[in-house]
Amino acid sequence: MLDMKWVRAHAEEVQAAADGKKIKVDIAVLIQRDNERKALLQQTEEGRRLRNTLSAEIGKLMQTGEREQAETMRAQVKQLNDELEQKEAELALIQEEVTRLQWLVPNVVSPDTPAGLSDEDNVELRRVGELPEFDYAAKDHVELGELHGLIDIPRGVKIGGTRSYVLKGAGLLLHRAVQQLALDLLLRHGFTPLEVPLMVREDALVNTGFFPTGRDQVYELQGENKWLVGTSEVPLVSYYADEVIDVKEPVKLAAVSTCFRSEVGSGGRDVRGLYRVHQFAKVEQVILCAPDAAESERMLQEITGHAEELLQQLELPYRVVAVCTGDMSQKTYKQYDIETWMPSRGAYGETHSSSNLHDFQARRSNIRCLDEQGKLVYCHTLNNTAVASPRILIPLLENHQQADGSIHIPKALRPYMGGLERLVLPVCEQDEERKEEI
Repeated sequence: MLDMKWVRAHAEEVQAAADGKKIKVDIAVLIQRDNERKALLQQTEEGRRLRNTLSAEIGKLMQTGEREQAETMRAQVKQLNDELEQKEAELALIQEEVTRLQWLVPNVVSPDTPAGLSDEDNVELRRVGELPEFDYAAKDHVELGELHGLIDIPRGVKIGGTRSYVLKGAGLLLHRAVQQLALDLLLRHGFTPLEVPLMVREDALVNTGFFPTGRDQVYELQGENKWLVGTSEVPLVSYYADEVIDVKEPVKLAAVSTCFRSEVGSGGRDVRGLYRVHQFAKVEQVILCAPDAAESERMLQEITGHAEELLQQLELPYRVVAVCTGDMSQKTYKQYDIETWMPSRGAYGETHSSSNLHDFQARRSNIRCLDEQGKLVYCHTLNNTAVASPRILIPLLENHQQADGSIHIPKALRPYMGGLERLVLPVCEQDEERKEEI
């Protein structure tokens, strides 16, 4: 949410942000309706003031025995009450409309955010790592997962329906290993780990900017006013809702959580394997800092660097892109995506995202701090996916597959895998591989 005074002063900029993010809200209509709300509010307050004055006069007249004049004033008060009732009903309706429009107002974007319509218009900033070259028929992560007994998608679908899966054996161990590696990395960088609720109230999703525009992506628990989160960013930010906090040093929070997304609108896209699923796990990092543009920009670079550090430990090639306006959410001021090379796709696929929201979330969540003059101001908030699994297993398996069918385990993961250096094919699968070679 943006301050209405600021919206009025920057109406064209806010409208441009809404248009760029494809959010249907007319800022001119919002300002007009807010003007009408203010006028009605002034009229109702003036009506209440006059009613109170007349009521006091009636009391005095009754005490002095001037009943006829008192009755005349009572008639005036009755007429005023009728008018007030009508105006208050009008005010309630227009207040509801203004609030609905305000919740749709997007955050503006940073000056260096590229303009564009979709992820195809994101701008590459850098590439890190060498792409693998295979002199044999490389397999995708589904084939590798089945050969090594790591992934069972048919039984996952049998249990949970489309976009479901089962990880088993070393597949589960890898899934857990990358999460623990990411968490340990964040602990070294001063983050406080939290176990947080995954079922949250609707206001937590509204206040963190996921509602109203992203409502169709979230699973609702009918009759409970509870929703399953698609990221622990929601409870991590909401942890400090309606509080005044100390941000002399940035507040750094992390959580490991299961996440749920409906993936509405993605039908037919990335249906094979583990790329786009309904249930997954994330290690999320959230920072709350002073409302200083330079400070939050520095934090954005820092959390992006943490994700890059993880990918380098996983020995995976990746690139960082600046996300364009058309690929940004309502709440985001500036965003980077990190895309990791996925051989089966012949392309980089998104695995991480870093966002700077300035005070958009904090204003909605009422998270404040004291500035240098001792004045209460809204904090800046940032978030980044340290790792999301099982999607990260796609590049992990595909990039590290070997000619003999084994899968290399990066050194950083080995302590979490019992010292295992590679996954080898079961004997029966090795025999099948030899038959294919013959």
